[in-house]
Amino acid sequence: METKRQTGCSRRDFLIGAAVLGIAAGGCRSEGGLFDFTDGAPMHGFAAPKLPTIRVGIVGMGGRGKHFLKRAQLIPGIVVTAICDNVPKKIEASKCILADAKKPPAREYLGEEAWKALCEDPNVDVVYNTTPWSLHVPVQLAAMRGGKHVFTEVPSAFTVDECWELVETSEKTRRHCMQLENCCYGEVEMLTFNLARLGMLGTLTHAEGAYIHDLRGMSRSEWPGSECWRFDENRDHGGNRYPTHGLVPLCLTFDVNRGDRLDYLVSLDSAQENFKAYMEAYLKPDNPRRAAAMKMHDMNSTLIRTANGRSILVQHDVASPRPYTRIQLVSGTKGTICNYPLRIALEEKTGDGKAHMWYDEKRTAEIQQKYRHPLWKTMGKLAKRAGGHGGMDFIMDMRWAYCLQQGLPLDMDVYDLAATCCLCELTEKSSTHRSMACDIPDFTRGAWRTNKPLGIVDIDLQKMGFTQDRSAHA
Repeated sequence: METKRQTGCSRRDFLIGAAVLGIAAGGCRSEGGLFDFTDGAPMHGFAAPKLPTIRVGIVGMGGRGKHFLKRAQLIPGIVVTAICDNVPKKIEASKCILADAKKPPAREYLGEEAWKALCEDPNVDVVYNTTPWSLHVPVQLAAMRGGKHVFTEVPSAFTVDECWELVETSEKTRRHCMQLENCCYGEVEMLTFNLARLGMLGTLTHAEGAYIHDLRGMSRSEWPGSECWRFDENRDHGGNRYPTHGLVPLCLTFDVNRGDRLDYLVSLDSAQENFKAYMEAYLKPDNPRRAAAMKMHDMNSTLIRTANGRSILVQHDVASPRPYTRIQLVSGTKGTICNYPLRIALEEKTGDGKAHMWYDEKRTAEIQQKYRHPLWKTMGKLAKRAGGHGGMDFIMDMRWAYCLQQGLPLDMDVYDLAATCCLCELTEKSSTHRSMACDIPDFTRGAWRTNKPLGIVDIDLQKMGFTQDRSAHA
């Protein structure tokens, strides 16, 4: 019997009817079944005019916003000119951070919808969006329509239609729209990227990524109120609601949207036992959360096939008593690398048997040191001092700031955001319909065939204003 395969395009039942001749068409709409173009232009490889001084407005001054505010004080050329939240004490705490760093005060936006005014502020070039998930898309759209570049915590969108709207708005406004996927800048993720680029893994065929993180504690009544929204998301949605940490680094390594693309997926949910058991054990009998029917199952496993025939396994589990892992396995014709813990196995020539066992710790450390990605060579020491998930947050922020200051394309664009965030909807759709196959839209509209892959990038610290006594070299 033929496997049912459903499109993931939602209302945009689009047709790719135009040849890609060096540049892709602007936008794509299909209301009424007609394919036409917006007045925009493709954003892959887009470089905005240089911004030597980057005026940043932060929306959401909770944990992620506050941590970025602290990191921003260490990056030459970034000036935080606006802060926004609906909780007064978070604004006050942010003001103290700026005062302690002897920085000028930022304009304050306080209120449930104050972010709308910040997105219109003429003294803001970049909106840094660290809001709860329900505001990710509205803030991004308002920022771009207000003439700002926008960087948003993950996932940056949750439905196929939202992804299309972000793509089209970025193309129309000619503003960067990038998800803040810090895991792309993790030391092992970048080592993996480097080994792949240098050909040491051979022809890449398979990858595995995950977000496995025990978050059962969020269901307890004493969990901070600002985080209750995440419990609600797990109550209301199944599938993989947080695909980007495990997937996006693999997509960059696989040249997704740059020579390959995500084609279709199948998704499977396990039973839900752990949230239920946890709430029964820890919540009082009258706590309404005890009666919640959690749609987020213990484990979601999603298999993706790319247009070039490669496979990716992505897993999501925020309910099981398991140690944290993102797995990050990449396998090719010459060997394999996997994290948690870091393991490497390479063949010197085909079939020599040297990849039957992982290298010992000494050999693994030698390879890690020899083939460390240039970004980690350049500023690994400073990044670890600055903190933020082992330094990857700092490297991520340094890299986009450097690109804006130098007028370079960003490492990730709105098409990367859309191709990965649309899995939030598609995995839930597949898993609730007996793992039916779902097409993943081609948000590049065919341009993935000619888009240039991301190279092995670096940062010139002197161009950013770092002096010798502030050296970031490891």
